[in-house]
Amino acid sequence: MEAEARYTWVGAAVIALLAALVGGLLWLKGSGNEAGFQRYAIHFERQALDGLEVGAEVTLRGIRIGRVVDYALADDKLNRVRVEVRLDLRAPVRTNTVAVISRNYVTGIAGIALVTREPPGPPLTQVPEGETYPLIAEGRSEIDDVASRVGQVGDKISFALSAVNQLLSADNRETAMATVRSLRDLSVGLQERLSALDRTLGRLDTAAGSVGGAAGRLGQAGERAAVVAERAGEQVGLTLTEAERTLAQARLAIAQIAAAGQTVQQEAAAAARRLEGSATQIDHRLDAAVAELRLSTESATRALDGLRNPRLMLLGPSPSQLGPGEQLP
Repeated sequence: MEAEARYTWVGAAVIALLAALVGGLLWLKGSGNEAGFQRYAIHFERQALDGLEVGAEVTLRGIRIGRVVDYALADDKLNRVRVEVRLDLRAPVRTNTVAVISRNYVTGIAGIALVTREPPGPPLTQVPEGETYPLIAEGRSEIDDVASRVGQVGDKISFALSAVNQLLSADNRETAMATVRSLRDLSVGLQERLSALDRTLGRLDTAAGSVGGAAGRLGQAGERAAVVAERAGEQVGLTLTEAERTLAQARLAIAQIAAAGQTVQQEAAAAARRLEGSATQIDHRLDAAVAELRLSTESATRALDGLRNPRLMLLGPSPSQLGPGEQLP
């Protein structure tokens, strides 16, 4: 009994050791597979996932940094596919990193390419609500952009073709032909009007030449008139100069005549005083002296009158100024 009990304990210990060994190996294997990696989730809604399988590679700038580990259809949105990827911890996954589907059209195998725009954002570590891992946003592939643009171009071409078909309908063709005929008539009328305009311009050129000649002649006449006016102005200036000189000479002559008249008056006054003195001394010659004095006084008076009136001295007395028995020479 004791031997059987020992064998039982030994068997149980061996089984426990084997179980611990298997569990340790499994733990080491799992931890070794996840060591150095980080898992992320991606929600695809706009891009087709044809050819994407578990184990498909995930690249960044053409370098493989991980693989797809799982994918599943979302329950809340019919067009959403949740893809779970495992990436190298050294891969720079940023908040502005987006995921696009890259496809080899020869083999049909698809993969995921991560694209980070400049400038790069901070590292992606935040786990959104309802997710287990950080969520990488979905991007838009260049092929999808090209396909979308091609589709838009096709739509525009279809619209243009429908417009052309509508333009080439029977009614529009008749309207277009009528427009062409109207344009032809209009061009003929314009040609005739242009010919008339050319003739009018020729006449205008001739008239302009005539006007130019007349303007030249007027210019010459104006120059001659200016020369004549200049000469007349010079002559008028000379005449004014001569007149000023004559007036100056006349003023000088009048001043000289006035001075001579004053001198004569002084001499007459002196002679009168001498005569008065002689009359007191010579009584017997009083009559003769008085007569002579009267004559002298009259002569002096006439001289004074002539001095007061320069015209009388220069031109002689007028008939009204002659004395009894005097006549003009």
